[in-house]
Amino acid sequence: MFYLLYDFRHLWSPLNVFRYISVRAGGAALTALGLCWLLGPSLIAWLRSKKVGQSQRKDGPQSHLSKEGTPTMGGVLIVAAVALSSLLWMRLDVRYTWILLFVSATLTAVGFWDDWLKLVRKDPKGAPSRVKFAVQIATALVVVGLLAVNPPSSEHQTSLLVPYLPNVWLELGSLYYVLAVLLLVGSSNAVNLTDGLDGLAAGTTIFSAITYGVFAYMCGHVKFSTYLLLPHVPGAGEITVFLGGLIGACLGFLWYNSYPAQVFMGDTSSLFLGGVIGTVALCVKQELLLPIVGGVFVVETLSVILQMGSYKLRGGKRIFLMAPLHHHFELSGVAEPKVTVRFWIVSIVLMMAALASLKIR
Repeated sequence: MFYLLYDFRHLWSPLNVFRYISVRAGGAALTALGLCWLLGPSLIAWLRSKKVGQSQRKDGPQSHLSKEGTPTMGGVLIVAAVALSSLLWMRLDVRYTWILLFVSATLTAVGFWDDWLKLVRKDPKGAPSRVKFAVQIATALVVVGLLAVNPPSSEHQTSLLVPYLPNVWLELGSLYYVLAVLLLVGSSNAVNLTDGLDGLAAGTTIFSAITYGVFAYMCGHVKFSTYLLLPHVPGAGEITVFLGGLIGACLGFLWYNSYPAQVFMGDTSSLFLGGVIGTVALCVKQELLLPIVGGVFVVETLSVILQMGSYKLRGGKRIFLMAPLHHHFELSGVAEPKVTVRFWIVSIVLMMAALASLKIR
């Protein structure tokens, strides 16, 4: 919306700054951060008054028992800050604005429903898994369908760019669309599984968003994309603005979610955070970079799959003390804050490795 002020630059020349993606991305980040700081205390107090608290597993780390009753559904704060900052700072005539807001809305809705049933209605099962999965698949199908009708790169519509190699593409044909749906659904669930320690999911998401924010900016710029051998995606710069808001919202949420957490995000935002990162990967044609950028999410998900497989196939034997992986380290004697910070460090290293692909081609 603020972009419209650019049309009045002839009346006041400083309004020219609203044309710049970097200015609007910074504005979105600061707006989302400020909203979280402003609204956070009131939301936490309201959730506490409604007794919307988290129940802790008795067979989990004993240190988590003290978190019993901590307000949950704080993800409302993140999605509200992201949505408002996006509407204020993004161009509303660019389709990526509405694709990302659509993914945010649908995945937030199903996550909110699940949290509501568990925490307010006191239904331990929450929303049926098949329904949540169906909503995720439907959301992915809509996104993939929109990108198929009007692809980000018509030249490489069903191809995957191989990172670190000079202009190498893998043509998948119609199989690409199946992979795209799996990627979006998988990334949504991966962040959801990672959300188990104070600040872990929000902090790790920040580094993923920074990485894809850089790629979106480069892909949206003709000269930069040509020089770096990236596909040029018209309008991709607006994704950088959205991710700026996402980074600011996650930073603001961390203010209250860092150890010891005053509030948890719940499924309300963990599902949507992963979903939008997966969507961005599709929009900027950097699908194969996602396992690197989100390496922590991938490993966390694999630990759950391996644990379940081992338990069923090996007569109840486990590989890890507890899955996801962050709980294994906790039960091994590593303090929760140290596990979180070490996972952040790994995320930073993976971020730098992904950004290095811009020049290693």
